[in-house]
Amino acid sequence: MNFRSDNVTGASPEILAALTEAAQGSVASYGSDPITARVQDKLSAVFETEVTAFPVATGTAANALAISCLTPSWGAIYCHPNAHIEEDECGAPEFFSGGAKLVHVQGPHGKINARELDRRLADANIGNVHHVQPACVSLTNLTEAGTRYSPDEVAAIGKVCRKYGLKLHMDGARFANALVAQNCSPAELTWKAGVDVLSFGATKNGALAAEAVVFFDKELARDFAFRRKRGGHLFSKMRFLSSQLDAYLEGDLWLRNARHANRMAALIAEGLAGVPGIELDHPVEGNEIFARLPSAIIEGLQADGFAFGQWGTAEAPSIRLVTAFNTEEAVARKFVERAAAHAARQAAE
Repeated sequence: MNFRSDNVTGASPEILAALTEAAQGSVASYGSDPITARVQDKLSAVFETEVTAFPVATGTAANALAISCLTPSWGAIYCHPNAHIEEDECGAPEFFSGGAKLVHVQGPHGKINARELDRRLADANIGNVHHVQPACVSLTNLTEAGTRYSPDEVAAIGKVCRKYGLKLHMDGARFANALVAQNCSPAELTWKAGVDVLSFGATKNGALAAEAVVFFDKELARDFAFRRKRGGHLFSKMRFLSSQLDAYLEGDLWLRNARHANRMAALIAEGLAGVPGIELDHPVEGNEIFARLPSAIIEGLQADGFAFGQWGTAEAPSIRLVTAFNTEEAVARKFVERAAAHAARQAAE
């Protein structure tokens, strides 16, 4: 009954089994093992192009190290003000880039607006030594509002990036959830739309601790191995990261996990939409739900044993619910039932 995050869950049995198998015998270290090579091949197949990929253990490492390859220390990284790299990474992108500056681009429901990005870049004093210089754009997909970028939206931003000579990074901590929420291929949502490098997430979708930095522009990956080592993210027993990604990409595990999480979020969202006094803050397009509801209902749900994030203010309280690959349908339905019961009780008082 814990909806605080998809980070609170365990791991998929298939991934645990792969780790047990990888623990047998001995193989070359630091990524020179056959499992790591197989992951690279699988990612190339998934994205329908030859990629250069690097396993890392955390999303922060994936984002910060990827972005460090896209900007000089005097560069500007354009992102939404609610992007994960702005709100939740303790300055890691700035640190690993040597001091590049995050510049905000507004847009509704956590998404950058391509026209606003174009306007900001037109006024960015490009070439002026007194100002940071635009270097790259970072999109979060799913966004921190739980919404998704479509291939057309990514392509519109990619077009602006090319107009001004910027690189495009995608934070895909919940990339699988964004992908299965729409009828497109991984390639169409990334490099075919102009993405140069993707932080490909697995931890939130059934892995223990595994992400991959996927370069579609292989020239940008030239220095990444050194940045990863210097940043303390080159694992000696790399096979234990790679085996998670290997199992994650086997068959449709990563897609199946994401579809289930999205389906549970849709179930809850549809149920809450019919409860008087509860309003959704953002469209539910993946596995996150942001809802405004009276404090009495929040307190009642907490007393029932449900855990979730609290957003908003004391005057306008809201909550965030995150579903996962192993969210039980019975629990999701119970949450809606209890929310409706508390709302009815409040209305009767």
